[in-house]
Amino acid sequence: MSIVWNPNRRLINIETKNSTYQMKIDDYGNLIHTHYGGKLQDTDMSQELVYLDRGFSGNPYEVGKVDRTYSLDYLPQEYSCFGTGDYRITGLHVRNTDGSKGCSLHYKNHYINQGLYSIKGLPAIHDSSDDANYETLCVEMTDDVNNLEVTLIYSIINDLDIIGRSVKLKNSGNKALTIDKVASMNLDFTYGDWQWVRFTGRHAMERNIVRGDIYQGVQSIGSVRGTSSHHYNPFTVICEKETTENMGQCYGFSFLYSGEHITEIEKDQTGSTRILVGIHPDDFCWKLAPGDELELPQVLLSYSNEGLGTLSRNYHKVINKNIVRGKRSKERRPVLINNWEATYFDFTGDKLVEIASQAHDMGIELFVMDDGWFGKRDDDNSGLGDWYANEKKLGCSLKELGEKINAIGMDFGIWFEPEMVSEDSDLYRKHPEWAVKIPGRNPNLARNQLVLDYSNPEVCDYIIKSLSDILSSAPISYVKWDMNRSICDKYGNSLDADRQGEFSHRYILGLYKVLETLTTTFDDVLFEGCSGGGGRFDAGMMYYTPQIWLSDNTDAINRLSIQYGSSFGYPISTMGSHVSASPNHQTGRNTPFKTRTTVAMAGTFGYELDITKLSDDEKKQIKEGINLFHQYYDIIQQGDYYRLSTPEDKCTAWAMIKEDKSEALISAVYHGVEANQKPTHIRVPGLDLNSNYVVEYVGDEVACREISGAALKNGGISINPSRIEYDSYVIHLVRK
Repeated sequence: MSIVWNPNRRLINIETKNSTYQMKIDDYGNLIHTHYGGKLQDTDMSQELVYLDRGFSGNPYEVGKVDRTYSLDYLPQEYSCFGTGDYRITGLHVRNTDGSKGCSLHYKNHYINQGLYSIKGLPAIHDSSDDANYETLCVEMTDDVNNLEVTLIYSIINDLDIIGRSVKLKNSGNKALTIDKVASMNLDFTYGDWQWVRFTGRHAMERNIVRGDIYQGVQSIGSVRGTSSHHYNPFTVICEKETTENMGQCYGFSFLYSGEHITEIEKDQTGSTRILVGIHPDDFCWKLAPGDELELPQVLLSYSNEGLGTLSRNYHKVINKNIVRGKRSKERRPVLINNWEATYFDFTGDKLVEIASQAHDMGIELFVMDDGWFGKRDDDNSGLGDWYANEKKLGCSLKELGEKINAIGMDFGIWFEPEMVSEDSDLYRKHPEWAVKIPGRNPNLARNQLVLDYSNPEVCDYIIKSLSDILSSAPISYVKWDMNRSICDKYGNSLDADRQGEFSHRYILGLYKVLETLTTTFDDVLFEGCSGGGGRFDAGMMYYTPQIWLSDNTDAINRLSIQYGSSFGYPISTMGSHVSASPNHQTGRNTPFKTRTTVAMAGTFGYELDITKLSDDEKKQIKEGINLFHQYYDIIQQGDYYRLSTPEDKCTAWAMIKEDKSEALISAVYHGVEANQKPTHIRVPGLDLNSNYVVEYVGDEVACREISGAALKNGGISINPSRIEYDSYVIHLVRK
């Protein structure tokens, strides 16, 4: 059993393979959080709480007359509410019918179920067919004054040290309530000096790691852009100051949500730390009518006392096993070529067939037609929303083009941007009310496009039908789903005035409805997410699209830091990564073909360049790269991932190791060359310490040698010095 209830102590323990999560119902019906971390061996950690009469920390009415040391202002709580005398950041803000703001929750009941909890209309970790090691705890809390019921939900995957936390609200009274803020989780740490690791960035430079102390006060990151955003990813970590890749305590928080989010952290007067994760409250206001329910997105928590590397691998495994779905997600992913950086909007059907034909000769398996194939679309100023093929431009129907690609021996994929509409489009002229904009005001433009109102079920139904018609009309086996602007001017024409604060969340619910319908109806199609690259790179989208275009920046050296930061919370099997042209179109950098291949292989792998303009030597290198990827596919896509150095070092190195430890692949990329350069020395954990490994430099004339797994971990291996600018190596290890 993962969940243990001790009725005598009124104590609930959630046990995973390497952690204990503990809460206690105290004498006043408050649910106190007592521990999350290493195993406890049946100890009640509430006995370690120190009760003091702290100045200006008030007491609940029923307690204060007899005990001034009891205050919710410093006690660690399982779920905090505004208006209880807790002056820290709080997870639930309720506005009552009389205008008062306050809510006080007390324990009512709890129950334990086998299996994982599914959330209506939202992604959540799901049971996999080969493992029944799942349980769910539901703790029911109530406010007897306003009749609000709050259920705290904990889904547990024991072997992966994963706890999925979510919240459900229900108005059981006869008066409407307004929810101004509701976090999906609250976690209090009574002791400890912690650091916060978050992943920040901008378009084309996403998920840069930032690590710093948690100080007294409030820190937060989040997005009000309608998406999880390029700027602040909804995955964060807190850790001890001494924590490294391979040692120290750390906790991860992955928000399964693709919309507006916030992570707040406060270190208070007593030195305790609180973290809240949930929907961003700035644009959120939900009317909860009598009888209404509201289910909130899930947060995946994980704990490691063996450093950041183990924590990352917990998330890699749960995403691959319990988040991504569909038969295509489990199949071998095809090596693709996308025509975007080859042609941009300037192409014909014949040009696409020519690219596909030469790509097939080199071993590429999937051709993807990007933007510009539909409606009036020769640049990014028109056509979005008109999802019918421009047969004049293609020189044939979409079905005929797909059949031509298939006849070459390649699968056929297609690009969509279904959440957008151009003012210059048939759809906008017919339905201007479907565009997101505030009545009476000119809308904000980005790329001369507006956002379709996915909070309106009518719009969602139209998109489902339009895309279904396209996907049914041609032999399409892959869809790239793009979204190329942030959302502002938020207003839903189908929503009443007192429900406009629900727009942003209802938009995401509409998006998920569309994706759920299309991905289940067309389960033979592999869907890849995209939002100007990594603007919606989150575990919520991975529930529908098992791979996501990592960044619009295809520069191999910039990609080292983007892939490094992304790897903390996401597996490389989800990272869309391509070999592109040199000089690179975003940076102008010249990078060796071999290095571009090495970097792209730390992802789903493909090409994005005009293959018809390459030299014979470059075409040869494409064949070699594809053969290499196929040869080591299982290690790359299914192996355990280890970060061996950082992009701040002179050489970025990483390893993928088979689960049975029989093989490993080490990749290393030098950032430059120096005179009289020193070699890079790295240690490689995760191997069989009692076995020897044959070390082979793939494609390089370096003699094979033999070294033990123990020596690789404790002594390390030297990587040859760089011979040219941005040189790279791939090293294959095979257990003897």
